[in-house]
Amino acid sequence: MDSALAGFLLVAVFTALIMSGRLAPAPALVLTPLIFGLMVGHGTDLGPMVLEGLREVAPTGVMLLFAILTFGILTDAGLFDPLVRLIVRRAGGDPLKVTLGATTLAAVISLDGDGSTTYLITCAAMLPLYRRLGMNPLHLACLLMLVSGVMNLSPWGGPTGRAAAALGLDVTAVFLPLLPAMGAGLFAVFALATALGLAERRRLGVLEGPALAPDEEDRQAPRLRYALNLLILAALMAGLIAPAFGIKTLPLPVLMMTAFALALTLNHPRRADQAEKIAAHAPAALSVAALIFAAGVLTGVMKGTGMVEGMSAALVAAIPEALGPHLAPAVAAASLPGTFFLSNDAFYFGMLPVLAEAGAAHGIPPEAMARAALMGQPFHLLSPLVPSTWLLVGLIRVEMGAHQTFTALPAAGVCLVLALATMATGGF
Repeated sequence: MDSALAGFLLVAVFTALIMSGRLAPAPALVLTPLIFGLMVGHGTDLGPMVLEGLREVAPTGVMLLFAILTFGILTDAGLFDPLVRLIVRRAGGDPLKVTLGATTLAAVISLDGDGSTTYLITCAAMLPLYRRLGMNPLHLACLLMLVSGVMNLSPWGGPTGRAAAALGLDVTAVFLPLLPAMGAGLFAVFALATALGLAERRRLGVLEGPALAPDEEDRQAPRLRYALNLLILAALMAGLIAPAFGIKTLPLPVLMMTAFALALTLNHPRRADQAEKIAAHAPAALSVAALIFAAGVLTGVMKGTGMVEGMSAALVAAIPEALGPHLAPAVAAASLPGTFFLSNDAFYFGMLPVLAEAGAAHGIPPEAMARAALMGQPFHLLSPLVPSTWLLVGLIRVEMGAHQTFTALPAAGVCLVLALATMATGGF
């Protein structure tokens, strides 16, 4: 079988397995490439290909594993609780303040890269205020999802790690040029929040009376321990952005492992408590890490068997010469329907390597193609294939169809802002 044809069939079968639910992403990432590798005439030489793929994704897998554990420990320790109390107290009965407060809280909680955590904490704090004031719950669902879509571009958020792993890139090199675009995206979300809040204020007025307390348990951490937890987070963020200013620092996986060790030891000195806390966050951490390492099998086999090169050659031949240099913006546009219909796993692990090879033929670096492929993330979260979105509409008690209808245009607008800002700053 021709390598290009085998590659396209591999991607099609992998995508069908993921979308139909017949296989979970991790088994599909392992079994599909091995079967197609055998079909194109390879045998025991698939082993070294897989090992090479694992070597490429190992830094990303390690970083994501320890990131989930670190942010889980810091959240459980009450690091974000004072902010929750402050926002709820200050918002009062003003719909504009409630809307901006919910957006601010979501932006901070989204630092952990987990949309489910963002939705749970923010809804627990702000949804009672929305209900008391009679505000439109679709506004809250829209804003939380858009904030999560922008903040999930962080290296530990998932999409950036997938894109970097699929192309064998350093996740920090992919992420840092996205910082200005993320700022522009958040600005766009806050502008939307202001417009929605003003509209609700005009419709409902300002309710006099005390604000509601958050529904969640109030965790009062000792001041010294809280300050040290905040210092761990600040040091981690500083180490992340330091390379953008030419400052040498430790690789991100090492930074994240160090932050994990410090946070766990500080908040849970007893060995039994440490084991219990790791076990509590192990399901989320292991599922993401398993996915990344399984992706190493796909990328290793597709590269080692020549499928990526063959598919790239076929795509290059099909792309008009005039469009070739503009392939990155085309990929940015395609990422909206691509990640909506195909899921992140299918798009980044199945399609992005092929698109990146096609871009390389026109002098477009893989980092630029990876960033372009990330532009559709705010729209991606509208997909019914995203479990956290079902959690969001369930918490707020709105219909998925109503949420998609209301949020589709704002989500596309935020994607456009991200793309324009990334192009303006030379990201692709």
